[in-house]
Amino acid sequence: MINFSRPFAHSLLFTTLLLSACALPRVLKQAETGRTVTARPTPLMASGESVPFEVIAKVPAQHLHKGIAYELLLRYRYEHGLREDTLGRITFTSGNYVYDDEKKGQLVAIQKFIIPNTPGRNPGELLAHAQVRELKKNGRVLRATDDVRVARGIADPARLVTREDTVLTFLPERANNTMSGTRVLPFFFDENQWFIRGYLGTNVQALEDLIDANQETKQVLIIAGHSPDSLDAHNRLLASKRVRMLLYYYKQRVKNFSYLNRVEEIKFDTLAHTRKWDTFLGKVMTSALKPEQMDSVVTIINDTKGTFEQKEKALHRLTFFDYLEQYIYPVLRFGTVAVTYSAPKRFDSEVYLLSKKIMDKQVEADALTPEELRYSATLTPLLAEKQRIYETAAANTNSWEAFHNLGVVLLQRAEKEPTDKIRKAYYRRAGVNFTLAAHRNPTAEFFYHAATAYHRAGDRLEALQNYDYAIKLGGERPLLRKIFSDRAALEIEVGQPDEALRSLEYAGPSYQNALNRGLILVGREGYESALEQYRYAQQLRPTAAAPVYGMAVVAARQKDEAALGQLLKQAVALDRTYAQRAVEDLEFQDYAQGTVFRDALR
Repeated sequence: MINFSRPFAHSLLFTTLLLSACALPRVLKQAETGRTVTARPTPLMASGESVPFEVIAKVPAQHLHKGIAYELLLRYRYEHGLREDTLGRITFTSGNYVYDDEKKGQLVAIQKFIIPNTPGRNPGELLAHAQVRELKKNGRVLRATDDVRVARGIADPARLVTREDTVLTFLPERANNTMSGTRVLPFFFDENQWFIRGYLGTNVQALEDLIDANQETKQVLIIAGHSPDSLDAHNRLLASKRVRMLLYYYKQRVKNFSYLNRVEEIKFDTLAHTRKWDTFLGKVMTSALKPEQMDSVVTIINDTKGTFEQKEKALHRLTFFDYLEQYIYPVLRFGTVAVTYSAPKRFDSEVYLLSKKIMDKQVEADALTPEELRYSATLTPLLAEKQRIYETAAANTNSWEAFHNLGVVLLQRAEKEPTDKIRKAYYRRAGVNFTLAAHRNPTAEFFYHAATAYHRAGDRLEALQNYDYAIKLGGERPLLRKIFSDRAALEIEVGQPDEALRSLEYAGPSYQNALNRGLILVGREGYESALEQYRYAQQLRPTAAAPVYGMAVVAARQKDEAALGQLLKQAVALDRTYAQRAVEDLEFQDYAQGTVFRDALR
């Protein structure tokens, strides 16, 4: 066993520390010489709500040193440098790198990262700085001072998606302002009496109001009957007398108080129910009697051998006859007046004023028919009033027409809002009402309208679901193609390019679909196929700038600066807004300081 003296041990430790201290900067210098850091894709590309990318770092193999690791620390800085996300590190230790096939003596390390895709993170920059670190616990760290920009900003295909909104219009509202119908008024008589009584259980006042309203009367049906008790039933003419009394009263009221109707022009029909059991049995079967008691009554009435008088006496012997006498017999001493009429035409001004009173709760909602209430919304140009009318109509009738047109009003109000937050709130409310309409009248068109509203609101899951419902319900080919087109646009926005391409297969050829297919192909580096799509879109709309701008992006990807300049110049000539768009577009960041680029935007 070798035993070192204490002075020698101290000297060995000092020498080790000195070598280690010298190794840190040497490793850093060797690694930084020839080091490259790139991101893929460049620029960073958003996929829906996230930005996935990978960082490729290459360093010389000669930097490797036992017990020391070279690292690259990555972070994303945004909001004018005020905020940053720490992403992680790439460490060149055993198992974390491979040897480069293209360049001998070079190590390659690749690591994947992901950051959220939010508007605030663009513009921004992906930064890396190097450090070397002793691998032992509490080992020292030596950091390189300068940050290296790996990538700048985030390119988001969702912001470049083309979606030509379908204009959603109101369902046509029609109301027949000529009112017509049949009013049925029941009357009740005292036992063995045919005179009209003016107290509880009569509709004398209602009949008088109906006649005095001077609605054009076409036909009047008068029916009367009697109960099977001893007094009513034995007066053979009682039902007829009740009919004649009602008829006389009606005619006299028309003669004295109606200026529109004449008795000679009204058709009168009369019917007297004498010794008939069907009305009596109907009342019994809807009474509170027990089933066995009902059966006892039915047995008596259906006895084919008994006369009317015998059956009436048999009913008196029932233990529950007091119920019949108190609750059934009185309503059989009835008379009914059914008046078929048509009211004078109601003017639009009256309909509108009544709807205002309904909104202000001055009259009940039934002052207008459901059709008239919805129709009144067409009589005002104010969107706020239209909204209130359709909200009232939807609450009172639950009709799909009211829900749908309320959705259209909310869409129109959204378009007039200056702030994005309020605008999206209106879009969401429109989506809810379109959905309510669609569930009450399930068609592809109505679910498509719901999807459109949610799409505009940014509620992507709800939009996808409603696009799916619409497609499954089926419809006319042009409608289905538009639904597939818009769903494909949404699938690009949420980072599902494969699903978008499948939807585009069913969407058919169109300007929108050509641009969106080209956008996907550019992202997959299928530049020649993308150019074909942009050229097709240009054929469909020769004066549109978007296809030419797309071709300029392809030229930038292919490093063809001359073509880029020519195409950009053409796009800007067609639409000046593309000049500012090109300045902000990361696709042109390598050319932004060049003469060709600047000249193209003049």
